[in-house]
Order: sequence, then structure tokens, then C-alpha cells
Amino acid sequence: MATDAYVRDGSDKYNATASALNASEYTFIPTRDPSHPQTSMIQGAQGVHTSGGGAEYRAPETFASKTDAEIWLTRKEAEIHSQEWTDPDAGKIAFRDYAADWMTEGSLRPKTAQLYEGLLRLHINPKLGDKHLSAITSRHVRQWHTDLLDGGPGASTVAKAYRLLRGILNTAVEDDLIKKNPCRIKNAGVERPEERPVLTVAEVFALAGAVPPRFRALVLLATFGSLRWGELAALRRFNLDLDARTVKIEVSVSEMKTGELITGRPKSDAGARVVNLPEIIVGDLTWHLQRFSEPEPGGLVFVGEHGAPLWRSNFPKIWTKAIIKAGVPRIHIHDLRHTGNTLAAMTGASLKELMARMGHSSTKAAMIYLHAAKDRDRAIADALGEIVKEGLKVKADDSDEPTSAEAKIN
Repeated sequence: MATDAYVRDGSDKYNATASALNASEYTFIPTRDPSHPQTSMIQGAQGVHTSGGGAEYRAPETFASKTDAEIWLTRKEAEIHSQEWTDPDAGKIAFRDYAADWMTEGSLRPKTAQLYEGLLRLHINPKLGDKHLSAITSRHVRQWHTDLLDGGPGASTVAKAYRLLRGILNTAVEDDLIKKNPCRIKNAGVERPEERPVLTVAEVFALAGAVPPRFRALVLLATFGSLRWGELAALRRFNLDLDARTVKIEVSVSEMKTGELITGRPKSDAGARVVNLPEIIVGDLTWHLQRFSEPEPGGLVFVGEHGAPLWRSNFPKIWTKAIIKAGVPRIHIHDLRHTGNTLAAMTGASLKELMARMGHSSTKAAMIYLHAAKDRDRAIADALGEIVKEGLKVKADDSDEPTSAEAKIN
């Protein structure tokens, strides 16, 4: 009985070598299976010839005719010629094992490695970890993605997990372990962040006045310098030049679940930057340096109440009290940077200028703020229109003759 590697043909001619492609490297050889005289077994041999032979690979299916078998063989030869052939045994490695190697081979930042480890452990490996790389199909990925969305970790987490899975399998393609990446769901890796609140200038200063005095300058610098928490926590005295009204961002602090604070370079080259500051906050920064910062030139600008480095995880209680006291919308500390970016966009800054100020190498985030600025300008125009209407109504009460603007409104 023929297996699925056999061709139903007993021709002696078919026992001959089908072709030799770059004979020193590759050969496909159809051979007769001695246990089945009336069948020939299609085997593809691929490898570097060291003793006149090579590894042999069986066709993965039964062919109805010799012609069909030869077509399959021709395709394999063409794949070798075009360097598209993939060793069918190469992908027989469990995804979790390959992913573990992938994690150690890359130069991941500690915070990124911590994120990826969690995504693999909680959201990817439970469904796909034991499957061989070559066994993961687009159907498997679609089902995994659907189950994850239904499971409730949140759309943002699902998008991150999908991007990680796609990235690992892209490397598997580059390593010639699989032929194509099965992650083909359109926009599955795109995060759609929820709309975040933007404070008014008055609300920012109200919040700055509501936090303990040692954090007033932090609120103002986070907003009007568009700084991230990790950049604020890493800031040293020598990074501030108040005469020039600049702050130089060189490093950032990451807070790990292990209880470590790790200082490192920003995620991208664009993250290392010099940001100009508005004159109105220089006095607050000067006062802060004199009263709260570590005294030496390399001392930390912002420290906790007991002189220790800032921990973001210790800040929520202080932050919540300040929000209630100031009577402002409930925002995250990161929303101060969001507010600052929006205000910067409203000044008419160009896309390139916004990217430089924000420390972004991609135009995507800067474009969000440009669009937000346009929306805000529309809101301002609408508010001005209402003021004009109210003014015209008052004037209309004193005169029966409409003005040109009033006539247009009516």
C-alpha cells in the first residue's frame, strides 16, 4: 500500500535522477521504494554534497499521476533556484522555545523585555506555545486573536501581543524556518488609544498649586516641557540651563516589577533632545533647585519627601489628592505631557518641530497633536462666533436696522 509520499507509477525511467541544480549543492532524486514494486517514491534531496549524497525529503502528499508528481518536483527545483525553498523540518521547533531564544538574542530594553515576557506568558504561549513554528497557520492566528479579544485583556494589550507574535514569526521567516508569516490580520497590531483629556493652562497651574510644593515644578516641567515621567525622574542639575531656558534629555528611568530602577538611554535617538522652556516657569524651577533638589552638580532635580529617587508607583496617592483639591478632570500624570504637546501644536508648530520637542522619530504621534490643534482651533472659532452672536443680539435690541454681519446670520 502506497503512503502519501508515493506516486502510482512503476516506470523504470522514473528511478533516474530528475535534475541536478548546482550539482555541488542541490539534487532532487525520485527513487523506487523497494517494498512497493509498482510505485515510485518522490523524494527531494537538499543539502551540501560532501559524499555524493544529501538529505532526502518526501513529498507531503499522494499524487494521482506521474505528471502531477513531476509538477511538484519542478516547483521544488524552481524554489531552490530562486532561493525560496524552505527545509520542511526546520520549522519543527516549538514556538515557546523559539520565542525564548528570540528574547535573549535581541537587544531589548529592560522595560520592553518585561512587557514581552508578560505578553508571551499570559497571552501567546497558552494557545500557541506548544505548536511547531511550521504548524502555525493563519487560521490558528485568527482564532487566537478572536479568543484574546473575547477574553478581555483589553484592545491595547491584544494589539501589543499581536505585534509581538508577528515580530517573532518575521524573524522565523528570516531564519528560513517558515516560508511565510501567518500573521495577516489587517490592522490587528494597530492600537487605538482612548481620547485623553487636555487641561487648560489655568487647570495646569491649579494642579501645580495643589500638589505638595516639592512637586510643583515637576507638574509645570512635565506640561510645558513635554517630558515623560521617566525623563523627569532621571533629570540631573546639569541637564537644566535656566539662563538659556533649556532642559537636556539624555537618559530615562524605568521602574521594574522586581523593585529596581534602571537608567538607560531613551528608546530612540530622537528621545535624546534639548527642549526649550517658556520663561514663565523659570522662576518655579529656580526656587525648586534651591529648596528641594540634591545640591551637587550631578544631583537629582526631583526626589521624594525623604530624599530618595522618584518612584511612579508611590505617586498615585499624592496625585489623587491634588486632583480633588484643584477640582480638575481626573487625569493620569502622563496626561500633563499630552496637554503640553497639544498646547505646543496650537502655537502653529510644524510637524518636524513637534517631533523634535516630543522626542518622537515617527510622524504618527505628532500628527495626532496637529489634528487635535485643528479641532481645538475650530472650537475656539465656534466660541468666538457665539460671542459675536451675543454681541449682535444686544445691538439688535437698540436698532431695527441689521448690520451686515447680522444680516448674514439671519
